[in-house]
Amino acid sequence: MSPKVKTGFLYSDPSFLSGLARTLDLHGLFDVYNSSNTPREADARALAADWIVVGQGLQNAIDEFHIENAG
Repeated sequence: MSPKVKTGFLYSDPSFLSGLARTLDLHGLFDVYNSSNTPREADARALAADWIVVGQGLQNAIDEFHIENAG
């Protein structure tokens, strides 16, 4: 099975500690979001990741079908 692909390119992926630090960040300087050089690049990355996830879902369904119908 291939590794899972993350599709959340356009939003931050905070950890517990960064969430805790945000409570003390009164001026909103801590917020850093994943970015792309252009909107077109962001769309292309998101679209590619979405299709990879679709492919993973299809592969999982095919694998499950073979397991259920083996024998």
